[in-house]
Amino acid sequence: MSLKDKYAELISTANNLGVTGLQVREQDNVLYIDGTTKSSADKEKLWDVYGKIDPDFRAADVVMNITVAAGATTEYTVVGGDSLSKIGKAYGVTWQAIYEANKDIIKNPDLIQPGWKLKIPTA
Repeated sequence: MSLKDKYAELISTANNLGVTGLQVREQDNVLYIDGTTKSSADKEKLWDVYGKIDPDFRAADVVMNITVAAGATTEYTVVGGDSLSKIGKAYGVTWQAIYEANKDIIKNPDLIQPGWKLKIPTA
């Protein structure tokens, strides 16, 4: 079985997510997957699929060079006790960056509500 066959689900997922510049090549018993995703969430989906195929990441037969497109965002749902600075710290961005990305929702950066879906810019 070739590595492309072994990781067919991962390659298919990358295609379905619209990974741009997707390149898949097999060299010296290693499968190299390169490309750019639209969001951090899409990148995580690829790692989740890889984790299903090789749960302990022991095969060491895949190198994924997947980057997130500049200006990409991750969606976050506000929970009780959250603040923009707390969310920003968790994602490695400033509260101001989150506020700027969500001005359509947030009128006062000191008042956010549980259940709101915020766009978190990538760091």
